Amino acid sequence: MVRLERVSKTFGAGRDRRIICEKVDAVFPAGACVALLGRNGAGKSTLLRMIGGSTSPDSGRIVIDGSVSWPVGFQGSFHPDLTGEQNTRFVARIYGVETQDLIDFALDFSELGRQFQKPVRHYSAGMKARLAFAMSMGIRFDTYLIDEVTAVGDAGFRNKSDAVLRERLKTSGAIVVSHSMSMIQGLCTAGAVLEAGGLVWFDDISAAIRRHQANMSQPA
Repeated sequence: MVRLERVSKTFGAGRDRRIICEKVDAVFPAGACVALLGRNGAGKSTLLRMIGGSTSPDSGRIVIDGSVSWPVGFQGSFHPDLTGEQNTRFVARIYGVETQDLIDFALDFSELGRQFQKPVRHYSAGMKARLAFAMSMGIRFDTYLIDEVTAVGDAGFRNKSDAVLRERLKTSGAIVVSHSMSMIQGLCTAGAVLEAGGLVWFDDISAAIRRHQANMSQPA
């Protein structure tokens, strides 16, 4: 379960001030797969990073009950001077999982081959996203934070990513950001729409998509 209590976050000041959240209260239930919808620049990825703990709110608090993954697709979680294997080893120790098991899973699933032994600074954005996804799926979290990562790679890799994600969601929840409404419709049961600093919850994913599409038809 993830609970937001009067959470506020802004960037910039004056005319450049951009409101991400303004005194937002919300509960993402344990075990639920929830779509986080919003127009480009609304702050969806920032909200995921706040839930994941890599970014702090300006005020309010976020209460986590259970384990939450880092935002899959967020490349800032890697140390650029460490290899893919060394980054994976470090993550295994941080999260208290069997190191070799996670290394074996990440190497096999990411399909990085010899690049797994090279520093992450030499990786493309797609390679980093594949490694982040593989590392995340290799750890059993109560809630996964997913940010467009299944759009990475060729059709075979996307299908493989979708299959393992659906397997994990049989026993875990997720908060999912994606521009693919077909993916959202097929994966999520509820939705939360982020717009102009407010977050509106919908128990029905179809209703959430309709609100999001209505927002998109209007000027920001």
